[in-house]
Amino acid sequence: MGIVGCYLMPHPPIMVPEVGRDEARKVDKSIEAASEVGREIRDLKPDTLVLISPHGPVFQDAVCIYDFPLKGSLASFGAPEVRLKFEPDEELKKEIIERAGRTGIPVVKSSSVRLSRYGMREELDHGAMVPLYFITQHAKDFKLLPLAFGMLPYEDLYAFGRVIRESADALGKNVVVVASGDLSHRLTPDAPAGFNPQGRAFDEKLVSILEGFDLEALYNLDPALVEKAGECGLRSIWIMLGALDGLSVNSRVLSYEGPFGVGYCVARFRPEGKAESWVEKFYQKRSEKIKMRREKEDIYVKLARQSLETYVKTGRVMEVPEDLPREMLEQRAGVFVSIKKHGQLRGCIGTIMPTRRNIAEEIIKNAISAGCEDPRFFPVEPEELPELIYSVDVLTPPEPIDSPDKLDPKKYGVIVKRGNRTGLLLPDLEGIDTVEEQINIALRKAGIRPDESYELFRFEVIRHH
Repeated sequence: MGIVGCYLMPHPPIMVPEVGRDEARKVDKSIEAASEVGREIRDLKPDTLVLISPHGPVFQDAVCIYDFPLKGSLASFGAPEVRLKFEPDEELKKEIIERAGRTGIPVVKSSSVRLSRYGMREELDHGAMVPLYFITQHAKDFKLLPLAFGMLPYEDLYAFGRVIRESADALGKNVVVVASGDLSHRLTPDAPAGFNPQGRAFDEKLVSILEGFDLEALYNLDPALVEKAGECGLRSIWIMLGALDGLSVNSRVLSYEGPFGVGYCVARFRPEGKAESWVEKFYQKRSEKIKMRREKEDIYVKLARQSLETYVKTGRVMEVPEDLPREMLEQRAGVFVSIKKHGQLRGCIGTIMPTRRNIAEEIIKNAISAGCEDPRFFPVEPEELPELIYSVDVLTPPEPIDSPDKLDPKKYGVIVKRGNRTGLLLPDLEGIDTVEEQINIALRKAGIRPDESYELFRFEVIRHH
């Protein structure tokens, strides 16, 4: 009883013959491997299949468990005849939600959220439908528990996977976990997300990690490589692997191909016995990373951190320390303070031109604003402070330019301006590799259409970590 098998499956609708028709032959390897998964699941006879989709209600701060009638179709992909319907496992759903709550992992039911507000319908998405299509060709007698991963830290997603396993054990159920997800969407020049040579490198690395079930290597994946790959399956994989925590695993990659510029991988993970748990190891590694970062932070970053910590804990704005370097006390400049939590942006506020008496005051004010006044986020809570990472960018005065040719996204930040609408993007940001990307993002921030006329400015920064 418990987790009897885990699988990674891709979800391109073109794999489904009723959708892809002749084009489906280009993914024969994935189709055959998906069919093999269906046959294996039939033989495992699970009580319940837990499926993790990247195309359901994905929220920034919580895993979302589907809580609507479990039915769907591929009508939006030209195949209305492909319809599936499942019985939910309410018992397992309740157990997982209760255990996750005790563990401190945020989980919501879709019924507690107005999905229409996010442009979503209460039906199985194609991230669920495509794997289930191939599974139900062979296995039918199981209940379904679908969910969408949240944009939570990998450690929390892995721990949530562990919750799934503990819940299955507690209820004495045989459970199969399926991670729905594609790998890089940037393998070729005609790929849907554009081409990036790192896409192929990411896929090769991840496929190797899965084949060897190398959790250490998975944890150490370069975040910049992940960002450049444009993948959609990594978080599904983290939850699935967490469901195998404390178990020895026989892993095998059944197929990999990328004929449409997107990487499709089918893999099997079969538990075979007991092994050591990685949950606490991952949390310890995270704490060590933050500690090492704090030990290396320079005086600019330290001031930003102390400023926000003082304000959140006491409600007061700290005084400027007297022992700062002279340039922080005597020079003036625009400053941006960026805050991240577990690799995700938690706040970023800055000033293009100086507004305070010196750089130190600019940092203190903007650090508080980034943590407590960024309209995209709730204000930072005291319990979050130990998890935050800061960076400080000191800006040179912006200079007007007459052509995008004078920009370099690694060296220069960009400002676009039309009337009182202004958009800014800092230089050397992960995932921003071209001038076109840089300008387009700045235009969106300013609410300026690309076909409108606008002024261009560039600036440099001194970045402090």
